[in-house]
Amino acid sequence: MKQDKTIATLLRIFPYAKKALPRIVLGIIAAVAASLFALAIPQLLRSLFDSLDGYGTLDTLYFFVFLVFLMGTLEAAMVLLRRWLVLTPGTFVEAGLRSTLYKKLQDLPVSFHDRWPSGQLLSRATQDLSLIRRWLSFGVVLLFANALTIVVGLVILFTFHWLLGLIFFLISIPIWIQGYRFEAKYGQIARLSQDQAGDLATSVEESVHGIRVLKAFGRGDHAARKFAAEAKGLRSTELKKAGLIANIWVYLLLIPETAVAISMLVGVFLVAEGSFTVGGLVAFFATATVLRWPTESIGFLLSMTLDAKTAIQRFFEVIDEPVLIKDPEVAKSISSPKGRLEFKNVHFRYPDSKLDQPDLLRGVDLVLEPGESVALIGITGCGKSTLTALTTRLYEVSSGSIELDGVDIRSLTRVELRSHIAMAFEDATLFSASVRDNVLLGRPDSTEEELKEALSIAQADFVYEL
Repeated sequence: MKQDKTIATLLRIFPYAKKALPRIVLGIIAAVAASLFALAIPQLLRSLFDSLDGYGTLDTLYFFVFLVFLMGTLEAAMVLLRRWLVLTPGTFVEAGLRSTLYKKLQDLPVSFHDRWPSGQLLSRATQDLSLIRRWLSFGVVLLFANALTIVVGLVILFTFHWLLGLIFFLISIPIWIQGYRFEAKYGQIARLSQDQAGDLATSVEESVHGIRVLKAFGRGDHAARKFAAEAKGLRSTELKKAGLIANIWVYLLLIPETAVAISMLVGVFLVAEGSFTVGGLVAFFATATVLRWPTESIGFLLSMTLDAKTAIQRFFEVIDEPVLIKDPEVAKSISSPKGRLEFKNVHFRYPDSKLDQPDLLRGVDLVLEPGESVALIGITGCGKSTLTALTTRLYEVSSGSIELDGVDIRSLTRVELRSHIAMAFEDATLFSASVRDNVLLGRPDSTEEELKEALSIAQADFVYEL
């Protein structure tokens, strides 16, 4: 059940990787080809040793040496081709996912951003997408190739001698049992680790953003202790992850070596009694050597896959959020707005409010005529800023309507609505750009005269002297 869920989660990312899929598939084919060339070498060694045992000629020896060299060269070429094929697509997919996530964040309402810490969103846009890129570039390719190599290799071992193949297979069973247990434990810890990394990023972002407040109130030490506690928690989780990986590596290193040692002992007796050839024994252990890397790679491929699964889950937690505020399919337009704003029996409650909580705004009826100024007075939290935010649809009214020049603002596109209604926030936010770019953020097509007028009204003419 868990494996099915893991596969279903991983498959969700592939529609976003359509353009990269051909190269990823070719990369898998190249990796499989490299494995098959590697598995062909023991077969050649078997024929080589058996021919020498049967008094083969030097020409036969040179022929098989050449074939072994050729298989090795082709294997190396396929490895290089695989690396070249899968390196670039992963970065393109990562960039596409990041753009998709950013666009989604722009479309989601303010109520979503009220609920989500900024660090959690930041870690999803950076760390999580990086994990997905690594898995698409290497994890998924090696997972397919190494799994096929192990299956084909085990079949070949049985063809050499059924008893040796059976011994090797039975001794390897604990690896698959530990792999199943590893998946169950590591997946939970990987999720916890990535969530804690997001919390840590939130603490850093909030501390930097509110550094003036922290310094003014002398709370720098408090923030540092809070950060240290969160960092310690993340470190503890990462150590648990490392412990799980180290535990499975013990099995991945010890069990194959044990299987080889026991198989070698039995193989020597089989050769001594004449039921097995020297060439067959050499080929058996050469094949076991080829299987060593795919077997040892199970640990890091499982951890990479489970990290990617968690990252994909976290990515879709944002992507799957419903866009509650949408543009109408057939939008109206106001060509020459006069500026008459009317609230008609407006009710509003925040989306995450409890059912037993009353509406924040109840039955608001208000008319603002063009050129009229209205002051809203009330205690903190009574809904003054929320009422203003409703006019630009940063939030959506729960019931009732707001009309601009007699047109319901929900029948306008958000771009047009916000081109007619401007908001000035209490807390100024300066983006990493010039003063000019910050001032023109709302109307980038403004003329130079309009820019000067805006600065004059805001009594910010001093910016020309900066």
